[in-house]
Order: sequence, then structure tokens, then C-alpha cells
Amino acid sequence: MPVTMIVAGDPGQLTGGYLYDARIAEALRARGCRVEVVGLEGRFPVPDDLARRSMTRALAALPDGARVVIDGLAMGGLPEVIARHADRLAIIALVHHPLADETGLDEATRRSLLDSETRALALARRVIVTSRFTARGLGRFGVAPERLRVVEPGVEPVPLAASALDLESPGPRRLLCVATLVPRKGHDVLLKALAGLGERDWTLTAIGSAERDSAHAARLYDATRRYGFEGRIDWAGERSTAELAAAYHRAELFVLPSRYEGYGMVVTEALSRGLPVLTTTGGALVDTLPPGAGLAVPPVDADALGAALAAWLDDAALRCRLRRGAREARGHLGDWQQAGDRFLAALEDAAAPTPAPTPDPTDAGQAPEESPP
Repeated sequence: MPVTMIVAGDPGQLTGGYLYDARIAEALRARGCRVEVVGLEGRFPVPDDLARRSMTRALAALPDGARVVIDGLAMGGLPEVIARHADRLAIIALVHHPLADETGLDEATRRSLLDSETRALALARRVIVTSRFTARGLGRFGVAPERLRVVEPGVEPVPLAASALDLESPGPRRLLCVATLVPRKGHDVLLKALAGLGERDWTLTAIGSAERDSAHAARLYDATRRYGFEGRIDWAGERSTAELAAAYHRAELFVLPSRYEGYGMVVTEALSRGLPVLTTTGGALVDTLPPGAGLAVPPVDADALGAALAAWLDDAALRCRLRRGAREARGHLGDWQQAGDRFLAALEDAAAPTPAPTPDPTDAGQAPEESPP
């Protein structure tokens, strides 16, 4: 089966959504599919003219009846371009999390994205989402449950982290955060939480690109200097696969203070190494972290995050219990082979004769009944 996958920008980006797309493409190829990944030029998710031209060229190049998976970041802002090809192509939307749920949007942009993504999703013959949480929220975009398929990320077999090999290891207290430096990821909240723990023994390695929002990254660096944490926090930037694996191996606790996640792949990446996780209940994270494998606090609550960190640092019995829970959770994680099977099944039954009808545009502009934190 030939499949074209369209993504916004460079397909080789090392963020959760792009890594998911790359893993799925690899799994489909292993199942005999001919997969071509097309990276679009231009600005997303609010598209510029270059983005429109790039999407137009990519879709026009496909033969009638072709199956094309379009990542939501690329698809959501271009319903007019998608509409010109929806009748002749089998378009499958891949939604990691709705565009309008991104942190920091002004109300006009949020409503515009809600409207455009609603219209774009109405043109898809199948909508694949990466979490049950996202599936539950797509009703407000007019996506009927029968058009939805959930394909959660998998994990690769990896060795246990050094700290997971000794449940009673006394330290050192190495914290690891892997997340792009954008407001939604909550690094600012983590810094506030750590500010009250300056007398305790900890270091933090924060891996993630600063290029997506350089102004926000600069504010994080400034705050690090104000708190006097230059020697304790390593803003390591983006790292290679091997360097990232080494960072996981050295860590004792994985921290993801996100305001909202559509799944949170890095949580399962940490658990696959037996690392306990401290995260929030923002978005799908409430489902992603298994009970007993870590600690979860409300998003944007620096006091609660600081209290959880203090408990981890101070309580050896808690550390031992959560390490044991993380190792147990590791044995229940699905792999990318299973994810590939589910994704392929979703593609095979996506050849409906016509796309779903476009919803009433007055409904598309309504605010969601339930907004993520």
C-alpha cells in the first residue's frame, strides 16, 4: 500500500510529534507499505502564502485515490487547500493535539484555529489521534466517534537507567526534563518550584530546542541567573539520540511540568527505562502516567510541584516505592510494532466513498465546552 505522509517543516525534528510520525512511517514500511514523507515549507499553524503553495503542490502531485496522512500541524490551518482535493484523495488526519489548545494564543487566534481545524477535519475520511484524551475532545470539532481511531505511541526496548537498577540508590539527585522550550511545557513553573529548594541536593538537565520560541528561552535563561542556578541547571539544547539516551541513563527522576499535553511521549520514554516521573495532570498526562509510577500535580502550580520535588528529595522510602512502580509500569508499555499494526488497520478502512459533511460554520466558531488547563 502506498502512503504519503505530509508534515509541517523538516520531518527530522526531534520533538514528540515528529518522532511519532517518523516511528509510524518506519513501522508501516516494515509492514510492506511504500511510505513517502513530505515536509512542507512555510509557516505553521497559522499559514503564510509559502505554506499554502507548498501544500497545494504536495496534494496536486498525488494520483486519484491516493492515501495521504496529513499531520494536524500542517492540516489545521489550510481547509481551503485540502477541500480542493478531498473528493479524489483518501485524506487521513493525524492529530497530536488540537491547534487551538496551544498555550499562549490570543482569543482571536484561538477562535480562528478552532474554526479552520474544524473545517479541515470535516474533510478527512479518517481521523487518527495519539491519545484517548484527544479523542474525547474532538467532538467539539464535529468529529463523530466512528471516524476516530486512537493509536497511542509505543516504546523501543531500552536498558534500565542506572538508578532503576538499585531501588535504594542514595543519589545523586539528578533531574531530567526533555521538552522544547515553549510556554506550554512549563519550564517557568519548574524554575519557580526549584527556587524554594536551593538548599537541597539536586541538579537539572533540560534537553530541548530553544529555537521554536527564542524569546521565551531567553526568559528562562534570565530566571536561571536570577535564582543563582547557573551551576545546577544545564540548558542542554537539542541532543542526538545517543546523547538523549545517555541523559536518561544518568537521571534519577524525570520531570515534565507541562500545562497541557496531547499525550506526552517522553513520559513513556522515561518509564521504559524504569525512571519515575513527576508531571502534571494537564491534558492527556492524566492518562499517560500510570498510578504508582510517579507523582502528578495540577498544572501551573509551582507550590504543588515544589512540594512533590521536596518529597522526592527528602523521602528515601518514596523514591524506592516509585522506582519499583516505574519498573512495573515498564512491563505494560506497548511497542512501536503494535502501534504500527493499529495505524495500518486505520489506514486500510479509511477508503470511505465521500468525506463527512462540513459542519455548520456557526457551530465551528463556538468556544469549546471544556478547555484544557
